[in-house]
Amino acid sequence: MAGLAYLLSNSFSVGLRATVVNRFPLSRSMHVMLVGTVAAMTVVALATAQAPISFSAEPCDMQPSSYPRELKLTSKLCGHILTNVNVWSPDSKWIVYDTRSDPAGKAFDGRTIEAVHVDTGEVRIAYESHHGAFCGVATFHPVDDKIVFIHGPEHPAAGWQYSPFHRRGVIVDLARPGVARSLDARDIVPPFTPGALRGGSHVHVFSDDGQLVSFTYEDHVLSSLESADGEPNQRNIGVSVAGRGVTVPNTHPRNHDGDYYTVLVTRTAKQPQNGTDEISRACEEGWIGDNGYQRVDGTWQRRALAFQGEVATDTAQKISEVFVVDLPEDFAQASDGPLQGTASIRPRPPRGTRQRRLTYTSDRKFPGIQGPRHWLRSSPDGARIAFLMRDDAGVVQIWAVSPNGGQPVQVTRDPWDIGSAFTWRADGRSIAYIADGSVLVVDPNSGMSRRLTEKRSAATVPRPEACVFSPDSERIAYVRPVESDGQTFNQVFVVAVEE
Repeated sequence: MAGLAYLLSNSFSVGLRATVVNRFPLSRSMHVMLVGTVAAMTVVALATAQAPISFSAEPCDMQPSSYPRELKLTSKLCGHILTNVNVWSPDSKWIVYDTRSDPAGKAFDGRTIEAVHVDTGEVRIAYESHHGAFCGVATFHPVDDKIVFIHGPEHPAAGWQYSPFHRRGVIVDLARPGVARSLDARDIVPPFTPGALRGGSHVHVFSDDGQLVSFTYEDHVLSSLESADGEPNQRNIGVSVAGRGVTVPNTHPRNHDGDYYTVLVTRTAKQPQNGTDEISRACEEGWIGDNGYQRVDGTWQRRALAFQGEVATDTAQKISEVFVVDLPEDFAQASDGPLQGTASIRPRPPRGTRQRRLTYTSDRKFPGIQGPRHWLRSSPDGARIAFLMRDDAGVVQIWAVSPNGGQPVQVTRDPWDIGSAFTWRADGRSIAYIADGSVLVVDPNSGMSRRLTEKRSAATVPRPEACVFSPDSERIAYVRPVESDGQTFNQVFVVAVEE
């Protein structure tokens, strides 16, 4: 926990809101002197103040007595974007975010990855990009004080701008802020390198033990292919494996080494046949269970991802269904093609991967996965995979399906659409989401929903991109727009989860 010790050692705001943005640790003697000074000032303030000190610059929005009180953690007049999962540090004290400018984060123009302390409001810069590069979509390691995020190209040029196939994952150890190491290696010159990919990775999420990282991927080599005989560039899902770095030849200025061994784990078809399980796109994945899931025969599948796969129905309608890919223990063994791909085919999944479809919804009144953009999320025990789909009345609800298959079960029964991505509580007792202008939680067993924040107007409603439980299950992080000095920016909020 060295990184968080570093962060905490510099948290002298002690309940004050004046946001501190620091870059480097202080000397031990200066730190002790300042901590002592602030502590003394705090004692005097507490003795003389007429009201408790709050770490918010402005009074927190007053809530009806039936709702917990939300707290605004950030106030800088810039964008604040949360990733849809794993934004909390392992000790539930820090929230990581990026600073993309537009409310939805569609413009990839953020230059810093920052973290805010939920008790003091102190802000730390974990990383700042340079040389024309941008960064964003940060998540925490579940055990260590590390973050992983997207890094765009440095020194972008006419033939190499930021795009789905021109980006990479990087990891920053919070004990060494500002120092980024490449997660996935890239080699775009044949014959390519096993353990390296040839394009860009996106939305990186650690497995619960921190040994694997999942992401979505697109391929530079195939995107540049002029021949119609080759495979098209299609979105797929990859996995990076810790403990085995990859070195690639210095045959192209955009090649780079990676600290993890990286492969693709899904398969897409050039032209999926109608009414089959072939898919043209794999995306919005999530790890299944803290320790995998239990098969029907009682054995355990230790590693697996749920994801959205785009299929063609019997009538050629494109819809997204829930898929699973079971993962092997050894990711370095090739199957029916090279792990690194060729000049005309994408990298092939390793031996032992098994991709299968869970939902068949084409006959429903409202077929397919629906609602706002969201990533599939599994219950901690691995028994249920949650996703969004419309009920027969056309309302977007949370549903769940077993990783072993079977009929989906409706979880929420709200009169309004689910309006966001969602996350499970660490013990599986509830799911957090946004709907009807509020943060809510639902009991996945009873279907009973509970509102945690007051209903907000359209201009200040919580954003749909993230609604994230803390690891200790005590708080939920989200973003909503706040107007200040005639400008409106996303700010990070938390609300307590009161039983």
